[in-house]
Amino acid sequence: MKKLNDGEYFGSHKQKTQYNDFIITDTEYTHKKVDWHYHENSYFTYLLEGKLYEENKKESQYLSPGSLLFHNWQDAHYNIKPPEYTRGFHIELNKKWFDKYDISPIHFEGSINLQSPLIKEIMNKIFFETKINDPDSQLSMDMLLLDIFNKINQLENTKQSKNPTWVKKLTEILKKEPELCSSLPNISKILDIHPVHLSREFPKYFHTTLGDYIRKVKVNTAILLMTDKNLSMTQIGYASGFYDQSHFIASFKRMYNCTPSKFKKQISNVNFIQF
Repeated sequence: MKKLNDGEYFGSHKQKTQYNDFIITDTEYTHKKVDWHYHENSYFTYLLEGKLYEENKKESQYLSPGSLLFHNWQDAHYNIKPPEYTRGFHIELNKKWFDKYDISPIHFEGSINLQSPLIKEIMNKIFFETKINDPDSQLSMDMLLLDIFNKINQLENTKQSKNPTWVKKLTEILKKEPELCSSLPNISKILDIHPVHLSREFPKYFHTTLGDYIRKVKVNTAILLMTDKNLSMTQIGYASGFYDQSHFIASFKRMYNCTPSKFKKQISNVNFIQF
């Protein structure tokens, strides 16, 4: 079985940057199939464009744009790529990084599919930070990565507790049909629970308010659409579920402290590097 060393992935890199104790790559996947392999270090994969099929020793999954995985070191898997342009963003963390912040990667076994929009928001901030890449980027990314692992722990603790039935049902609705959550009375009726109870209990299981959760889902969707150069910002806003451009811009600035146009320009400002 092939072992991939620091920063090594099957594909061509748009960007590859070494920071203290971690490497970040922005990669176009070029192989139709990648046989069983494992990586020397733990790493995140954030699929920006295209699709992938991945299988490890425990499960298989089809990945679409926005899929975010954490692979522990030596997690063996293989991939199949459909005949379309596919691009992934990776953050590879070596053992020194985990030791520095007293985090044990053993607690994060195998491959974890991270679906929380709160975690994806942080990943988008790291992605944006790599395109700025100034003297303060290292500090910013270290703090953002620590926040990701803190939120993973929060979500794992929530999963281990016995959740009410409505939590699972609402999770599926937010994932597949967020438009149903147009109002508190509407979603309360669907879940058959009182609006006051839902409002009070939602942050306990989702770690934010219902409105903020939905807003993050929409903005995260917009960022993935920004990789399509053929779409205007107006088209991106509507496709993400915002009812007008001003609402889209205001929500985006609240989360990322910049306009959608600036964000899109910054993440597109990379040179293609062949490795």
